[in-house]
Amino acid sequence: MSTLFIADLHLCAQEPAITAGFLRFLQREAMHADALYILGDLFEAWIGDDDPAPLHSEIATALKALQNAGVPCYFIHGNRDFLLGKRFAALSGMTLLPEAQVIELYGRKILIMHGDTLCTDDRAYQEFRQKVHNSWIQRLFLALPLRWRLKIAAKMRERSQQTNRYKSEAIMDVNPQTVEQALLQHDAHWLIHGHTHRPAVHNLILPNGKAYRAVLGAWHAEGSMIKVSADAIELFEFPF
Repeated sequence: MSTLFIADLHLCAQEPAITAGFLRFLQREAMHADALYILGDLFEAWIGDDDPAPLHSEIATALKALQNAGVPCYFIHGNRDFLLGKRFAALSGMTLLPEAQVIELYGRKILIMHGDTLCTDDRAYQEFRQKVHNSWIQRLFLALPLRWRLKIAAKMRERSQQTNRYKSEAIMDVNPQTVEQALLQHDAHWLIHGHTHRPAVHNLILPNGKAYRAVLGAWHAEGSMIKVSADAIELFEFPF
């Protein structure tokens, strides 16, 4: 058997092919797994569990079917859907995890996270992240009328896209020292994350031995998953 990891699907009504690909993935791949871990940015944006978008109900129903089939699903918030809350988690059957979680799988100790906290060279983003993760600011935003939240989210996405155009590729990738610190802090020799959209498996040398960083790809033109089994940890890309 195996455990599957995915991230950065950025599901939205404007990309029905990705949604269809994800639903097929749940039925064909995830349904036969020991568990599914979604490491953030399942949705392109999340403005509150009270958003009545049909896409949200469709995804919740599909994930709940996975749970009913005996496959647990775990979720770590991404930078796009960090407001996803307990209400949607209950509807979908997902278990919400903290931003960094250590799990034991088939004899391996693995640290999992979305990955944005590893990009510490991007100081502007880290400052922004700290603000929007303030619980008081989140409560204030979620108290606004839905239409206001939709407008604010659209403006924030547009601003983010414009800002990222002028950032170097290096500054938006992980910081090697931050990666090393995270692995040492959690006493793990495997790290699985998303966020950077740069799928690869990197070999690392830490003070306490060899380590590995496996990065999930974004679901743009094809799907991306990491399969962890007793024999190996493998990165796969596949058509929708």
